[in-house]
Amino acid sequence: MMNPNACHYPLRDLRLLPSAWLRLGSSVLSIPVSYRDSWPDGLGARGWKLDANLDDPEIIAATSDASGAIPTSVLVHDALDHLLCGFAPSGHRAEAMALEQLARRTGSDPTPDYRQMAREDLLTGQVVGEPLYRFIGAELRHQLPMTATDWDDRSVVNALRERLGDEALIEQLVQRMAGLGHAGRPHALLSWRVTGFAYSHRTELGLRLQRLLEQMDAWVDAEGLTETSGEIRIGQGGCAFAAEQGARLEV
Repeated sequence: MMNPNACHYPLRDLRLLPSAWLRLGSSVLSIPVSYRDSWPDGLGARGWKLDANLDDPEIIAATSDASGAIPTSVLVHDALDHLLCGFAPSGHRAEAMALEQLARRTGSDPTPDYRQMAREDLLTGQVVGEPLYRFIGAELRHQLPMTATDWDDRSVVNALRERLGDEALIEQLVQRMAGLGHAGRPHALLSWRVTGFAYSHRTELGLRLQRLLEQMDAWVDAEGLTETSGEIRIGQGGCAFAAEQGARLEV
């Protein structure tokens, strides 16, 4: 069964999420979103955020820009691979699971992202969502003394670096994240069943949402808006954005 606690990291039950984050209807689901031309996040990022992510300092606003071989933007990833899969919006375990879903939806390879997370974050003792000792899994924990249960994150990773070497440790962390990604799939399948939409149609839905987001970006630019909000509505026949000002975009 899905975890009944909507805030239990990293899995969430879509049926328990606040209506300000997600509304499930019989034929339409609605995802509230907000736009700012400069978010007060220390970076001044421009773009859209899911309202479910407004209070998460790890989440940066995104526009419709897609990167590399992946044809959809970060906001589509936040919506389809995190929110609607029932994963927390941030944290290394949640991101490992969401990257697996991104890979299945777009045909991308999550390994380079796993390796980047391992090298830039985990190797320096930076893990979001849980203690590093818990995150690394049993195989790597067996490389540590029993007293490591009380160690801080940096002490844990430094001991592993000394024992295994950086490159070997990175590869084991990559394998750990790949395993976490696979382990998250049953929850994602169950979450999509709750939405009433077909999990197998996520590729098409992602491309449709990408086209909608491109229209949303063009609209705020044309109107000269510095901020706005509304909701993305996903139905069986298509997707739409309904702005609080009354504007409506459809694909």
